[in-house]
Amino acid sequence: MKKRRWLILMAAAAALLAAGGGIAWAVFGGNSRTAAETLEAYVDALNSGAYDTMYGLLDEESQKETDEETFIERNGNIYEGIEAEHIAVEILSEGKENKTSGRTTQSLTYQMTMDTMAGQVSFRQTAVFHRDGREDYLLSWNDGLIFPNLQASDRVRVETLSAQRGSIYDRNGILLAGQGVVSSVGLVPGKLSGEASDLEQVAQLLDTTVETIEKKLSASWVKDDSFVPIREIKKSGLDMEVLGKASLNEPSEDSLAGQLLQIPGVMITDASERVYPLGEAAAHLVGYVQNITAEELEEHAGEGYTSASVIGKSGVESLYEEELRGSSGCQIMIVDKDGADKELVLRREVVHGTDITLTVDAGLQKSLYEQYQEDKSVSVAMNPKTGEVLALVSTPSYDNNLFVLGMSENTWNSLSENEDQPMLNRFRAAFVPGSSFKPVVAAIGLGAGILDPEEDFGAAGTRWQKDESWGNYYVTTLHGTDPANLENAMVLSDNIYFARAALKIGQDTLTEQLDRLGFNERVPFDIWTTESTYANEEGQWTEIQLADSGYGQGQLLVNPLHLAAMYTAFANNGDMIQPYLRVTEDHQPQVWVEDAFTAEAAQTVKQDMIQVVENPEGTAHGCQTGGVTLAGKTGTAEIKNSQQDTSGTELGWLGLLTPDEEAQDSILLLTMVEDVKGRGGSGYVVSKTAEILPEILR
Repeated sequence: MKKRRWLILMAAAAALLAAGGGIAWAVFGGNSRTAAETLEAYVDALNSGAYDTMYGLLDEESQKETDEETFIERNGNIYEGIEAEHIAVEILSEGKENKTSGRTTQSLTYQMTMDTMAGQVSFRQTAVFHRDGREDYLLSWNDGLIFPNLQASDRVRVETLSAQRGSIYDRNGILLAGQGVVSSVGLVPGKLSGEASDLEQVAQLLDTTVETIEKKLSASWVKDDSFVPIREIKKSGLDMEVLGKASLNEPSEDSLAGQLLQIPGVMITDASERVYPLGEAAAHLVGYVQNITAEELEEHAGEGYTSASVIGKSGVESLYEEELRGSSGCQIMIVDKDGADKELVLRREVVHGTDITLTVDAGLQKSLYEQYQEDKSVSVAMNPKTGEVLALVSTPSYDNNLFVLGMSENTWNSLSENEDQPMLNRFRAAFVPGSSFKPVVAAIGLGAGILDPEEDFGAAGTRWQKDESWGNYYVTTLHGTDPANLENAMVLSDNIYFARAALKIGQDTLTEQLDRLGFNERVPFDIWTTESTYANEEGQWTEIQLADSGYGQGQLLVNPLHLAAMYTAFANNGDMIQPYLRVTEDHQPQVWVEDAFTAEAAQTVKQDMIQVVENPEGTAHGCQTGGVTLAGKTGTAEIKNSQQDTSGTELGWLGLLTPDEEAQDSILLLTMVEDVKGRGGSGYVVSKTAEILPEILR
């Protein structure tokens, strides 16, 4: 009988072995899980967020003290709240096993480390483990295992210490972007008249819908005396040029705030918000911030952004995002049952964003914007001696404050669907330069020793072609020159002279020199701009295209900032200065292209450009300003499908610079206006610029 019982046990054991070694181990009483192995299993489960598995590793007394639901909620709230990860323990010492009444107890002292949203936290702790008989060691749990001084009645509070975004200033300390005062418009339900027309009027004035307002008013927290914010608007009476601070003026009745305040139940309070004092005048340059998107959060994972962060979306706000945004701080605090601070677990100090100062002159930026705000235009102003960019203006524009304060779908559609493209940043684009490119062609030809400034090409009238091989194609010009030398051709902007000059220079020399001047490469400037190009993808010119390139047509496309940089060579004996945007203590003027033109060529062209302004017949004579010598060049670029096309448009160009080589406060101004056909061509730009030149040059 005993032998049979033994065989049955052997068979059962074999079956259990086939089912799994763990069960066989239980039958034969193999080694149970040690305290260290239980601790390891506990931490593994903690790292994976398996709080129910953690609960299963607690001893009977602990599970009686804390039910599973409470345990899971408590641990989940704390560890996930502090964003704990990479949790690890190092066992420092193992206590002796103590056996009492069939129960074995062992303590482990360990060092726990974990990464949290406030940084890495590390602490020393001792845990006690029990086992009955040959069972696994189970953990005797209490709240102090989360943090050493945490008690069951305590809570863990996580506080984000927000970094203040850096401000953006112009060269004179005028605020371009920074914290300022706006108006928060809201409703007090108990003071509403109950008339539907009132909500309709509020919705209309705030460019929202009645449904949106009613949804906010129906929120569960709203009471009769609550202030229910609807949206933020610009501060009425705000002097946007004085560091974003509000004036003490009351809003006028016809202002937006004044109209709103006439409606029963409307209340307007001050709120702190990022503001853009120049608004439309500098929107393309300064840019704007908005709430970060889910895609951007993923793209910038690990950089300290949260779902509540804002991020620079365009312009300088995006360009210097890393420095402007700073780094938010964070602290993990144990608080008692009354909410009083008990212990600081860990703190990461806040690092506020860096203030940025630009080389831009806010006054000049605003003047140029106001002068051309009704046009599709771009203006670049810079110091040709130092490369400091003084203004970058694109019109029409948009109010970048709207992207912070919020805009309706209607407002966005009015911007994005506007045929004048107010969102388009024109100083980043490239355009046909027309005759504004003639000084560059002249300097290339002179420097190569191919052009003689005194050579008379011979009078050709206003219509010319090289020979009959050109078929019906002719180069035309408004004013023929006689004698047809460089100075006369520059003063009168003779297309025929420069077409003949380009043919004489030749494609190889011209393209080689254009490459030296930075064509087909990015301008070395903080803001990305479109590359200037002189040929299409095939890269080959016909003879006619070469001739057309001589007066800035053909296949030429030039970025305005790049053209302005090329003009700096006429103020620096042929050296082309690199433009820059940010003021730094150690910045020194940088030469972008040394000897872009020979000194002699630069001097000759500069003198001819002076005559473009000084000579009564010069195309930029309207910009002559008493007491100030200016060098300049106009250009009217034709945009059409063929020479016979009469439906095309025209771009008007004007480049001006103060040519005194000794003056460090020199200025170079380049403006392009679209659609000047029928408005005087480049003469339109000359007259518009002449109106503000005294203010610019004073």
